[in-house]
Amino acid sequence: MFPIRDHNPSLRTPYVTYALIIANVLAFAASWPYFADEAALMGFFNDWAMIPARVADGDSYHTLLTSMFLHGGLMHLGGNMLFLWIFGDNLEDALGHVGFLLFYLACGVGADYAQLMANPDSTIPTVGASGAIAGVMGGYLLLFPKARVDVLVIFIIFFRVFAVPAWLMLALWFGIQLFSSVGSDLSSGGVAYWAHAGGFVIGLVLALPYWVRRGGPGLWKRTHGHPPHPEADYTASRIPIVRKRR
Repeated sequence: MFPIRDHNPSLRTPYVTYALIIANVLAFAASWPYFADEAALMGFFNDWAMIPARVADGDSYHTLLTSMFLHGGLMHLGGNMLFLWIFGDNLEDALGHVGFLLFYLACGVGADYAQLMANPDSTIPTVGASGAIAGVMGGYLLLFPKARVDVLVIFIIFFRVFAVPAWLMLALWFGIQLFSSVGSDLSSGGVAYWAHAGGFVIGLVLALPYWVRRGGPGLWKRTHGHPPHPEADYTASRIPIVRKRR
């Protein structure tokens, strides 16, 4: 199940979201030559990825920031940027450009700390924007719980796009991360589920002040959990049918 878009158009150009996507792509492009040599790649990650044991010893604090712009492959990068593109513009619209940038970075650093606290002795490099983007998703859940999100469901040869409320898609995603983090083997590497779950919770908490200023539960009563502006209607755009000539 993959989200492909939401029905929540932003009211202003999300310059920071675009800049973050470009920064992630450029950082991956800079690391790409190292992927041909595993030793060189590990050396690169050793300098710039977050290694819990090293940070726990009071070293390499800069990696809490740099690690969130690194990725382990094209699919890792592509998936993260898709989520950032879908959910980032609306948080930037709500928090403002500078506010959103600080929010994003705080979520990323907090997610790294969550992974560090789960296994402070780990020497496995942690990379990816997933923790920061999970924070964006947590904030989105609080502010726009009933915004519709189109998800592509693939089951063997069956695939179809469904529009579901954001709270359902995001709560399901968070549940998977939390369940997986409890059952994961932290010593073997793989997906940093604790960073995902931690980033999500941090983003939700950091969005609380904005939610309270806008009225808290009163905001939900006014909007019924939907975006405060008209949602996009994609049913109006249809693919034209081309009939065969006889």
